[in-house]
Amino acid sequence: MTVNLFTMELIGLTIGHITPHGNVRIQSDISAELRRGEFTCLLGPNGAGKTTMLRTLSGFIPPLEGSILIDGRNITSYRQSELASKIGVVLTERPSVSSMTVVQLVSLGRSPYTGFWGRLTDRDRQVTEEAMELTGIGDLRDRLVDTLSDGERARVMVAKALAQETPVIFLDEPTAFLDFPGKAEMMRLLRSLAHEQDKTIFQSTHDLNMALALADRIWLADRRLGVRVGTPRELADDGSLQRYFLRPGIAFDPEALEFRVETS
Repeated sequence: MTVNLFTMELIGLTIGHITPHGNVRIQSDISAELRRGEFTCLLGPNGAGKTTMLRTLSGFIPPLEGSILIDGRNITSYRQSELASKIGVVLTERPSVSSMTVVQLVSLGRSPYTGFWGRLTDRDRQVTEEAMELTGIGDLRDRLVDTLSDGERARVMVAKALAQETPVIFLDEPTAFLDFPGKAEMMRLLRSLAHEQDKTIFQSTHDLNMALALADRIWLADRRLGVRVGTPRELADDGSLQRYFLRPGIAFDPEALEFRVETS
């Protein structure tokens, strides 16, 4: 029996927005895969469609054309409750919670399994505790979420997604509010979760050099150039990274896989 390594497949996908005046296409004819056990980063300038891509792949907005397959099944055939057991989503916005502790917020990840009344079983509590342990926030369990730093809050949201026990986790710029050590810590965590927990982890980010250093695979997005997918090394060797990101005053070292600002 052949094992499907692709958790999600995009076939001729066009993403964008449906408006009263017609469809607005942002990216067209995308064919790509997201793989189990890989940490993938989506890179591109503002306006390239990164958030629209994540919202489309999450089932929040419909594709304009083409198909999205999850475990070989079209995303349009899933009920929302079924999708909640397949895809966990971490958005950029800070959670708006008042008087909620970390453990209470993380346990909300169990919502797809707790039924109408939301009562936690021993199994739900165990999964919640394991998610906090994996993300290194066990010592924060009784802290109010409103008192956390940006880095701590980001880890809590990842723990909530882990508690959801989905094979796929999407993150929209999870490092946006973090300082440099916090960014490195978060991306190393996501990489290790993908590899050690066999998750498909896909995040959008503007942290170009860090993504090139840590991601297994990169999706490049640009309104003019479209979407290009490959490993960091493949995208450097075929010139894609240079085409997508080189500007006057910016240099690229293809051996080190690093962009630098020229000082003269």
